[in-house]
Amino acid sequence: MALTKTEVSVLADNVFSNVGPFKNRIINGGMAIDQRNAGATQTFTAAAALAYSVDRWYGYCTGANVTGARVAGATTGQFRYQFTGASSVTAIGFGHRIEQLNSADFSGTTATLSVDLANSLLTTVTWTAYYANTADTFGTLASPTRTQIATGTFTVTSTVTRYNAQISVPAAATTGIEVVFTVGAQTSVTWTIGNVRLEAGSVATPFERRSYGQELALCQRYYFKTYNQSVVPGASSSSATYRARAYAGSYAAAVIQFPVLMRAAPTCTVYNSETGATNSWRDIDSSANRTAGLSTALDSAVTTESSSVTANTTNMFQIVASAEL
Repeated sequence: MALTKTEVSVLADNVFSNVGPFKNRIINGGMAIDQRNAGATQTFTAAAALAYSVDRWYGYCTGANVTGARVAGATTGQFRYQFTGASSVTAIGFGHRIEQLNSADFSGTTATLSVDLANSLLTTVTWTAYYANTADTFGTLASPTRTQIATGTFTVTSTVTRYNAQISVPAAATTGIEVVFTVGAQTSVTWTIGNVRLEAGSVATPFERRSYGQELALCQRYYFKTYNQSVVPGASSSSATYRARAYAGSYAAAVIQFPVLMRAAPTCTVYNSETGATNSWRDIDSSANRTAGLSTALDSAVTTESSSVTANTTNMFQIVASAEL
C-alpha cells in the first residue's frame, strides 16, 4: 500500500531525527579535544571546586586526590577519559553542562543518554541529569543552583561496554541541562568513560563522530588557547606565539581574534612565551619580562602594556580564554 504524503513526511522526519547530523547535544563526547592538558595527566584535588579537564567536561573527587587523563580508545585516533583511583577516595564525578540554546527543545520530551563505561574495581556507575534553575547557571559543587531531572545506575564490568537510559525531561527544563556520572570508593585502578551521547527520543542510536575540526570549533565557543593543540597552557618556549610591537613611547598592544564567537565574554590569562608565567609577556629584544594588561569581548581580546616599554621592541605571549558554564 502506498504511503500518503503526510506519512512519508513523518517517516522522513523520524529517520533524520535518528540518523541525521548533530543529533548529539554532548560536545566532545568522544574525548578527542583536550586543549587544557593535551593528553597529560591531571590531578583533581579532593573536596575542591570542580575542575575542567578534556574540553567541556569537568571532574571532582572526595576523600583523596585522584588523577585523570585522556587515553587511547578502541582504535587509532579515538579516545576515552580515565580516572585512576587512590586509597581513601570516597567519590569521583565527571560532568558535562549543556547551555540553554542547545537543550531547550528537550523540554517536555524523552531523551536518551548513551555511554561507554568500564571499571576495574567497582560494579556501579550512577548517572544523574539536572536542569539549571536559571538560564545557563548551574552553581558550584558546594552551592549548586540546579534541579534534578532523573537518576539511575549502570551495572558495569572491567570490559568497556555501551549502556543507555531514557530520561523524561520536564517542561521546566528550558534553562540548560547537566549530566553527571559518579562512582563511589574508587580506591584503586581505573574508571573509563567514552562516547557519551544525549539525543532526542527514546531510541539509542550509534555514537555520532564529528570531524576533529568541527568538534574543536564547538569546544572553542567555551575555551580557546593560542597554543598549538599539542602544547599545554603555561608551557615555556611554546610555539604559535603572538607578538605585540612597541613602536613609540611607552605602550605596546596586540589584538587576538578568537576563531569562533565565545559563549560569553571570557576570562582570559596571558602567558609569557619564554617562562610560562601568567599575566606577563617577553620582550625578546631586551630579554626582559613585562607585565601585561587585558580586556576581553566575545570575539577578541586586547592585551596591553604601558610601562617599561622600549620603542621598536617585540613582546611575545600566549593567551587562554574561558567562557565555561
